[in-house]
This record gives sequence, C-alpha cells and structure tokens, in this order.
Amino acid sequence: MDYKKNPWPMMLSFLFICLSLNNHLSLGADTISANQPLSGDQTISSNGGNFELGFFTPDGNLVLFNESQIPIWSTNLSSTSSGPLEAVLKDDGNFVLRHGSDNSSKLLWQSFDNPTDTWLPGAKMAYNNRTKQNMQLISWKNSEDPAPGLFALELQQNTSSYIILWNKSVPYWSSGRWNGKIFSLVPEMVANYIYNFSYVSNENESYFTYSVAHTSTISRFVMNISGQIQQLSWLESTKQWNLFWSQPRTTQCEVYAFCGPFGICNPQSMPFCNCLKYFQPTSDKSWNLSDFSAGCARKTSLQCGNDTLANGKRDKFWEMPNMKLPDHPQTVAVGSSSECESTCLNNCSCTAYAYGDRCSIWIGDLLNLQQLTSADTNRGTLYLKLAASELPSSKNSKAITAGVVLGSVAGIAIFAGLVAFVIFRRRRGAIGTAKAVEGSLVAFGYRDLQNATKNFSEKLGGGGFGSVFKGTLPDSTGIAVKKLESISQGEKQFRTEVSTIGTIQHVNLVRLRGFCSEGTKKLLVYDYMPNGSLDSRLFHEKNSGVLDWKTRYQIALGTARGLLYLHQKCRDCIIHCDIKPENILLDAELCPKVADFGLAKLVGRDFSRVLTTMRGTRGYLAPEWISGVAITIRKTGKKKFSQSYFSINESAHFIYNQSSLITTKTN
Repeated sequence: MDYKKNPWPMMLSFLFICLSLNNHLSLGADTISANQPLSGDQTISSNGGNFELGFFTPDGNLVLFNESQIPIWSTNLSSTSSGPLEAVLKDDGNFVLRHGSDNSSKLLWQSFDNPTDTWLPGAKMAYNNRTKQNMQLISWKNSEDPAPGLFALELQQNTSSYIILWNKSVPYWSSGRWNGKIFSLVPEMVANYIYNFSYVSNENESYFTYSVAHTSTISRFVMNISGQIQQLSWLESTKQWNLFWSQPRTTQCEVYAFCGPFGICNPQSMPFCNCLKYFQPTSDKSWNLSDFSAGCARKTSLQCGNDTLANGKRDKFWEMPNMKLPDHPQTVAVGSSSECESTCLNNCSCTAYAYGDRCSIWIGDLLNLQQLTSADTNRGTLYLKLAASELPSSKNSKAITAGVVLGSVAGIAIFAGLVAFVIFRRRRGAIGTAKAVEGSLVAFGYRDLQNATKNFSEKLGGGGFGSVFKGTLPDSTGIAVKKLESISQGEKQFRTEVSTIGTIQHVNLVRLRGFCSEGTKKLLVYDYMPNGSLDSRLFHEKNSGVLDWKTRYQIALGTARGLLYLHQKCRDCIIHCDIKPENILLDAELCPKVADFGLAKLVGRDFSRVLTTMRGTRGYLAPEWISGVAITIRKTGKKKFSQSYFSINESAHFIYNQSSLITTKTN
C-alpha cells in the first residue's frame, strides 16, 4: 500500500480513524514437526500459498479508511513490542500513538512529527541531520480542498533559515539566518513578550520551536493558500482567528506565480488576481475558492501553427505598458525592435516579447505578471501575442486614427478647458486615486466598504475628522474603516495618512490596508484591533481588562520601538505629533500599534528645521515644538538615548513613566 505522506487534512473528508492489528510474518513451510515448533511471529503457509497460519501480536497502527472501508493511509509502524495500544489527543494539539496509558511511555507516532499546513506551539520545524529529511508545512490546494497545495515552508539546514517554496522548487521568501536571538529578516521577533522562540542544532537535528508566554493563548502558524506563512491567534470574544503576523507581508504579488499562467497581479485591486485581456480563468470554480494556480487561458487560439483556421490572418501583438516583465526570458541577438517582433512572430512557441537594451522573448506560459505604476523604475513594456481577430484590423485602425485626429482638432477647446480644471483642482489639494496609490495599498470601492461594514452600522469610535467603523473583508479578515467627514480638514488628513503610514510597515505601527477616494468620499482602511485603544484600558472604570505592570511596561516599549522606527528607519523622519493613549491601539495579544497619522510631519535628516505651526494635543507636545527652536536629538547626559530624534519626547510622558502609564504634561 502506497500511503499518502501528509494525511491529516483528509480527516475532514473521511469518516473515521481506527486502530488495526498488523501481523508480523515470517514465512516457513507447510508443516509443523516435533522438533520445529511454531512460535512468535513465525507462520506456515499452504503449499500453494493460498492460506497462512500463525499467531498475531497486539501491536497496531493508526489507519485511515474512506467511506468504502478501504484503507488509504497508515502510520505503517514496524514495531514488534507488545502491550496495549492507544491513540491520544493531547491538550497541546498533539495526536499520539503509544503503548499503555502512561504519559512517560515511548511514543510510537505523533502528529507533531508529521505536520500538514499547521504548526502548533511546542512542535518542531526540523531538519534531520542524519537522514537528511526535511519537515514541511504545505498549504491546502484551495479553501475547501485540504489536498497538498503549491506552497511549502521548510528549514534550510546549511543556511539556518526558513524559506517558502513554490511547487517545492522555487524559493520566494526567506527568514534570513538565525543570529542567536531572531531570524535576521524577521525583525518583529524582537517583540517576543508574547512568544518564546528557540533554535537548536546538533548532530541529530536542527529545528526551530516556539511557545506562548501565556498558557491561555491559543496560537498557530499556517502555510496559507495565499502563499503566505501566517501567525494566528484565537479570539474567544469573537470566536475567530486573528491574523497577528504574515510573510511576505507587503503584498501577495510577491508570492511566486500567485496568479498562475497569464494571470496578472495588481496590488491596488481586490482580488489581486485577474486574467489578461482576451484571456479567461482556466477554472472559475478554482478562482472562486482563491486557487489561482491554474491561471488563465486564451479565449481565441493563435493562428500560428493552426492549419484549421482559414482566414489566413497572422497573429498580432498587444502593447502592455508599465509591466513587471515575466520570469524566465530568453535573450535574442537582434538589432532592432522590429527584428525582435519578427523573431517572436515566426516562433509559434513564443507568447510575448519586450525590447529595451536587448530583445527578450518568452516561450510558453507567462508567470509573475504584475501591473506597476508609471513611477516604478522597474516597469517595462510587454508585447503579448494574440489572435488577429482579437485586435482591430489595420483598415479599422487607420479609420480610428483618422477619427481620433479629427476629433482632437474639433475638441481642442474642450481639452484646454479640462486641463485648466485639473490644474485648478490640484491647486486646491485634491487627491485622486492615482495619487493616492502608495506602496502596495489597495484602492477599495465605496460600495465594497459599505458592504464590508454593513452600511457603517458598527461604530468603533470617532474624532474631529470623522468616525471609525468595524468591517469584515470577504476572506473574513477584520478591518477598521475611518470615514472622513470634514471635507477640508479631512482631505488634508487623508493625504497625510496615505503619504506616511501608507508607505511603511512595522509590528508596532497600525497597518494601513488601503483607501477609498470617490469624489468627496474619503475613507481609510486599517487592520482591526480587537482590544481597542490604550485609553480604554487605562481610564475607563467599567473596563474589566485591567493591565498588569508587566503588560504596561511591554506596551510602553513597543510604542517606543514604533516611534524609533519612524524617526530613524524611514527615508524622511516622521514626527507623529499626537502620541497619546487614544492613538495607541492594542491587537489581540495586547501588542501596541501607533495609529492616527493625520497630524504627522515629514522632515529631512539635517535637523535644522523649526516647526512653527502648533499641531497636536496640548500636554503631549515636545519641548522644541513649544519653544520654537530647531529639532534636536534627545540626550541623557553624554549618551544619546537610543539614537532617537527629538520627537520621541512626544511620548516621554508615556514611555518614561513606566510605573503607571498615566499621561501628564511634558516637562
């Protein structure tokens, strides 16, 4: 029996698991003689081999049957030891097979050594240095099918790092090396007051494991069908899993071949994947289940190599500007763009070409297509081969061109008027969708956010610029939607938020997922923080969730880390201007997130600027702001305090008063 290697997700689809008794056979003759007894696991067989006689031992295996009672998987153990056998589901989630009921008994098999898509606290993700075997977390095929999917997480023993693989062969994300405390490319691990991490390497194995600081916390890592490794925690209050951390973190367009062949990924759209024009999903059912791996197929076959088409028209190319060019190009030595085009046109296996400093052609499927903005320096123009019938004929093209020219001449006055109007709008500070797209933000439609928030029915809070509502995306992710209501001030806050927090990522900064800008409708979409703001935990007498001193201390440090990142790690120093408990949000694990960047300022690195406009909440302003002097670096004696800039004084009342975390005026 050739059993599946990763059986556990199939338990959702099959009826039951049972213990079966396996015989351990030692074949002999068909006769028992006086001086040759039959004992142990010895057997005798009939002469033709049709029957066999022997004793059986009470050893067993875990066996998985389908609804027809046919075994499809087994632990396939070969142990010959005797004794009662039992399978136990333990409190840590480990499903074990052992002899007897003694917890100290040697385990014959355990699910922790056979992970599927889920990695629980206490389990290892290991590499066996003796057998050279590697544990893997493997994603589901789609949201309903637990069969092994395309994405896998595994440990690279030679580099002491974890990587995510596409199709078990192409790595597209790495954790970086273990430096003794964290993995170098996962800086969020420094905030380890929620999780305890450990990396071990010896002659037998190398592995990484983790545990939760509070035993009441239910947590898991999942290799998701999105191609991301995700860390989730269970929220008892909402009976839902909360996303705590994920990688690759910025956009799923970083996941290799996420949209499949001829699929195009756009980080500013929902969903991320769409088919190229003149293509359609290979499987609508799979796409509806968020499985884009099969990609897209042509609506119309190419003429090249197809003798059944009688129209005789040659294939053509469709120009696609501002594209991230596909992977695996082939370079062709030609001297011009027209020669590059001819090379691809005359090769029936060629599906696209690009011409820049050299001629590149693509054979077969196009993978990792991504739409970029005109400001992206990595953009290029791709010419996609299509059937001639998909594109306008040359005669029609000439007619269209003539019409465009005549129309342009006739409407030049209207065009000039439109230009003047656009200039006027820009001078008034209007922000359009194209300007609002920063980094990998998603441009949501207003109707989509109406649906996500159930027409803005559940209000989380509000301020001077509008209200915040709770919502849920189609993938069940919780969001907080800030609906800006003041047109003039809200417009300015909208632009400030997008241009600051929209371009950066840090575990102690609230994540801006996207925005909506439709006319006067301005909305910002953030990750939902189930524990609300810090002030509700500190000052509201009715709140039963009193914070202990250790938690308050960790919140203070986390807030300081977020500010330090703003002051040092960003291209321009970002000064928040309004650090107070109302603007410190707490996620499911009480990890602090600095929020509300509507008053933030970006300054250069020469620190000679004087901030003259009074902004922010009185009692929370840094001394330089009040006295009107140039920006300085905070110092304690002769030593710089964490090399952070003056604006960390914004939160001095919050950070240095660790004993109470009660805000006071800045001294």
